[in-house]
Amino acid sequence: MKRKKKAAMDIYSFKLALPAIAIYTLMFAVPVILGVFTAFTNWSIRDLYNFTFNGIDNFLKIFNDKYFFLAIKNTFLFAVVTTVVKVIFAVLLAVALVKPLKTRSVLRSVFYIPSILSGVVVGLIFTSFFKADGMFDQILRFFGYGGDIVWLGNEATAMWCVIWTDIWKGTGFAMMIFIAGLQGIPADYYEAAAIDGATGFKQFFRVTLPLLIPSFTVVITSSLIAGLKVFDNVYVLTNGGPGFATQVLATYVYKNYSAGFLGKSSAMSLILTVIVCVCTIGLNKFLRSKEIEA
Repeated sequence: MKRKKKAAMDIYSFKLALPAIAIYTLMFAVPVILGVFTAFTNWSIRDLYNFTFNGIDNFLKIFNDKYFFLAIKNTFLFAVVTTVVKVIFAVLLAVALVKPLKTRSVLRSVFYIPSILSGVVVGLIFTSFFKADGMFDQILRFFGYGGDIVWLGNEATAMWCVIWTDIWKGTGFAMMIFIAGLQGIPADYYEAAAIDGATGFKQFFRVTLPLLIPSFTVVITSSLIAGLKVFDNVYVLTNGGPGFATQVLATYVYKNYSAGFLGKSSAMSLILTVIVCVCTIGLNKFLRSKEIEA
């Protein structure tokens, strides 16, 4: 028996894995290690070939930077709002599109297509959509609104425009995950609930939602990760402006990197990585504990 197991393992030589290991090491492991090392140095573009280890000085500077905390605030606002709204819209769409509608396949495609578009393309589309006297203004004017607002240039509205753009792009992907979850729920549960007198909303809240928790885990975790790391939408639409109204962690890291503060930007990236890991691992663990086996 042992010989058979050994023979089965020897069918594929370890050498076959070496190219994948080399690529992973070169493209992921080495940059991560260098990034962590750089976070503890004073490396900058002004003295590119001479840098020294400065301990936690970069982190002290970061935590004394009021704009860094504003970026954290904006990041969490973006991540939480987009995640919550996408989940609500996606569940409603999924419940509607598992019904035997004649246009079900077409509607699923229509709602899913935005999620496969490039973030840069979506940003360019909505830059035109939200500009002064753009399509959004014309829609409002059709319903009786008379003024022109520079939606992406107004501190009160810019972040909400960016948030809505991400919701429009990501809801379709979440919808498809919920549709898959709904199709995996056995009809027996609904029949048993109907026999017990549960119909409509009672079935939805007592049968559908509890059995959709695994789908909620996937959607919420992936959406939160994407929200905390958001870059392309913000960069294309507002570049963090006006002022710092839409500055998020990823764009603030890029801004510092572009300014030549290589050590400081690496430290910010490390903090962002820790925030993403802590939030997603904790949330994923909590949601996993609520899952019910179908």
